[in-house]
Amino acid sequence: MTKRFFLTSGRLAALLLSALLSSTLALLLNAGTVFAQASLPAQRVPQSRTEIQLTFAPLVRQVAPAVVNVYTRKVERVVQRSPLLDDPIFRRFFGDQQMFGIPRERVAQSLGSGVIVEADGVIVTNNHVIDGATEIVVALADRREFEAKVIAADPKTDLAILRIETRGEVLPALEFRDSDDLQVGELVLAIGNPFGVGQTVTQGIVSALGRTDVGDADAQSFIQTDAAINPGNSGGALVTMDGRLAGINTAIFSKTGGSVGIGFAIPSNLVAATVASALSGKGIRRPWFGASAKPVTAEAAQGLGMERPNGVLVGQTFPGGPADRAGLRTGDVVLKVDGREVNDPRALKFRIATRKLGENATLDVLRHGRMRTLSIPLIEAPETPPRELTQLNGNHPLAGATVGNLSPAFAEEIGFDALASGVIVLNLAGGSPANRIRLRPGDVVVKINNTDIKDVADLQRALRNSPQQWLLVLKRGDQLLQLQVRA
Repeated sequence: MTKRFFLTSGRLAALLLSALLSSTLALLLNAGTVFAQASLPAQRVPQSRTEIQLTFAPLVRQVAPAVVNVYTRKVERVVQRSPLLDDPIFRRFFGDQQMFGIPRERVAQSLGSGVIVEADGVIVTNNHVIDGATEIVVALADRREFEAKVIAADPKTDLAILRIETRGEVLPALEFRDSDDLQVGELVLAIGNPFGVGQTVTQGIVSALGRTDVGDADAQSFIQTDAAINPGNSGGALVTMDGRLAGINTAIFSKTGGSVGIGFAIPSNLVAATVASALSGKGIRRPWFGASAKPVTAEAAQGLGMERPNGVLVGQTFPGGPADRAGLRTGDVVLKVDGREVNDPRALKFRIATRKLGENATLDVLRHGRMRTLSIPLIEAPETPPRELTQLNGNHPLAGATVGNLSPAFAEEIGFDALASGVIVLNLAGGSPANRIRLRPGDVVVKINNTDIKDVADLQRALRNSPQQWLLVLKRGDQLLQLQVRA
């Protein structure tokens, strides 16, 4: 039996209306697609041979010869242990017996990169590349090798300045770019010797500026880039599209040891200032702020009536130091140095460190809700009193300790509070009385038997005049400790 289906007139009208709506919707969607395509930027294939041949190759040919490989060798003293020392049963009876090890010397080799910044053979690299090296060899891009000498090394900025003897030959060198003019998003090339595979070029952008929370250096404000930087790239060049040196590649953030697109470079302005100081023949010297400082927190900003937390809060000033001479007071907030914002103490130190000694810098300062402009003299930290490094000997509890006088210059050199004063413990001889009473490097001797200790001479006099017992007052960090020792 054949089945037939019939539509009533009402259902037919509904079907026709549905078809009309579907057709209209399709037209509207098609029109929307056309409109959306029309609103997108026009995309096209290259229209000429010139566009097809766009490349970084000319820039690389220009700058790569100024980037070198740095090879170092140093002698390390190691202890070769017997496998028996790792046996649990042996360790149960004898403990961790290091005395059974046989001391031997071995030659450790490492590699890095460097940049020629002066045509007569001046090269910049990272301090950690050459630290402790007994031999440094620089290999040019044309494979010639030269023995290098260290002009100056600065662990505080992780920079080292080397020189090779060119015998009058003019070498390719890179000109410094003003790193203050860099912008996030600029194209950059990273050139170095990653993993020792040979000179390598990677490309990326400036990802961020003013990174101060990287590493241990206290006068840094790193450039962040996503150009691939790997072990061996340290000391290499970060170059902008005008062929100038924007920074020295120095560190990466990585959980694997390889590049994950977060690399850091020391800005060229700090590099240039360090090179100029090193070539002056007086070592690396830089200006000193002369006051303690800390970042402005949200709570502090609210208490100071500031709209947002920014700037650096000034604490104690060193009498007669640069901050004191400029008229800075405790509670002032330094917002800018020479028109550049500073938001933490490292950024402030960086701005001061990039300036030349003997000049003045301009500070924009907030004091009691009002803006002031102050001029700070750029002078170096004084070494007053002289450090007078002394190893203590005799029949007293500090025998075996090496001590010295704290001064602003010496304190900054060893990474201590530059405003601290007194006598600091620097080293302890193994098995000495000072070591047995658990003295630590970094302790400051404040008093001995109620006698204030201001310098090494005071300390030696107090130790000579003491009876058979000593009451020592030490400052360790923010704590005051008392030790009573009998003969």
